[in-house]
Amino acid sequence: MSAAARPARHWCAWALPDSRAGGAAQPGVLVETAGGVITAVSTGTAPPPDAERLDGLVVAGLANAHSHAFHRALRGRTGEDGGSFWTWRDAMYRVAARLDPDSYHRLARAVYAEMALAGVTCVGEFHYVHHDPAGRRYADPNAMGAALVAAAADAGIRITLLDTCYLAGGLDGAAGHAPLEGPQARFGDTDADTWAARVAAFEPGGGHARLGAAVHSVRAVPRDQIARITAIGAEAGWPAVHVHLSEQPAENAACRAFYGATPARLLADTGFLDRLRPTLVHATHLTPQDAALVRAAGARVCLCPTTERDLADGLPDLAALRGTALALGSDGHSAIDLWEEARGAEMHERLRTGRRGTLAAADLLTALHTAGHAALGWAGSTGERGAEAGRIAAGARADLVVLGLDGVRLAGFDPARAADAAVFAATAADVRHVMADGRWIVRDGVHTLIPDAPAQLDAAVREVAA
Repeated sequence: MSAAARPARHWCAWALPDSRAGGAAQPGVLVETAGGVITAVSTGTAPPPDAERLDGLVVAGLANAHSHAFHRALRGRTGEDGGSFWTWRDAMYRVAARLDPDSYHRLARAVYAEMALAGVTCVGEFHYVHHDPAGRRYADPNAMGAALVAAAADAGIRITLLDTCYLAGGLDGAAGHAPLEGPQARFGDTDADTWAARVAAFEPGGGHARLGAAVHSVRAVPRDQIARITAIGAEAGWPAVHVHLSEQPAENAACRAFYGATPARLLADTGFLDRLRPTLVHATHLTPQDAALVRAAGARVCLCPTTERDLADGLPDLAALRGTALALGSDGHSAIDLWEEARGAEMHERLRTGRRGTLAAADLLTALHTAGHAALGWAGSTGERGAEAGRIAAGARADLVVLGLDGVRLAGFDPARAADAAVFAATAADVRHVMADGRWIVRDGVHTLIPDAPAQLDAAVREVAA
């Protein structure tokens, strides 16, 4: 019997079982697990002699809803170059050109280990590096996706592989869509049907992986192909659908010039927004009319504050999106710290408006927990394999993150304001232990499956960095 399958009892000095219930921590929470699922939760208990004691603040595992694993190779290598999003993109293309299935696996497993060390138990990988550098399919057309799925298994976390349709080299105003050239050639699949057939042929395998889908952006997928993907997706029933939306003003301007519509309006007009109810990544430059479309469709928005400020994307209008379900991601991995992403969302809104408190701490924890997992298709409803993630509750996945309260950042912890402490004070460095699906993958700040994760990450980055 595996460690995850054996019944176990864990006594939490303090826990936030469900961020949706408010911001106060509960004392003496006994969590019982078996088979990777929480079987019982009791509150106000004394520590039983047979239970493992977890000192600190225990929360559910975190969902990183938007990742490009290979972007990690750019950290610390582009900050002094100036330029713009578009010049940064050129550097990103140079890294993409150096990847193959083996090097991508080595890099991604180390990146996912870094995520685990930060409390992440599930990642949404927005995957578009599909083919070889000349655009030819590998012998296994899904070799790059398989490398990512294997990397997540190695790191002990779950993954939703968001296989991404990428058909054009950009949208240049009235000139329309450019062909895929140079490093972009390896991203493309000719058309939506060819892409969808490749995706349908991939079976990720294992209980830790699910296969979703994404449209890269209105820059990279023409309108008629977005409409075709909408029809395919409505029939396929993908558990998660994502799209980059209005990250840069130039994207909006080019879309208006060619289509006479904003990107959000284009998605609405093709049915993509209403029929697939996607997760919209960034949504930085929405008009008031765009925000109304998003709210009416019941779509989600995924914010990636550390990347959005790193790339000078701008500040989204979160007040206009009030009521929209939010998720959070580390995107380009200029930092892998979901606590920083959470507080960054509120801090950015404070800078934009001059007001505090648009997003409450409990709401931001929900973005990391239930809403984040739901955006990745792990809301759960079909027994053990489909158990809900993001809560410490009977029937939920046994994902636990223990934040140490003995460090300087959380000194003075007030249990009545535990959500505030986690969101506005904690960092990834405060994560002591992490359990995913009933298995400890981080103990005392060390990855149990990849104990030399820093050295492996260093080697993997140096192998592919431009």
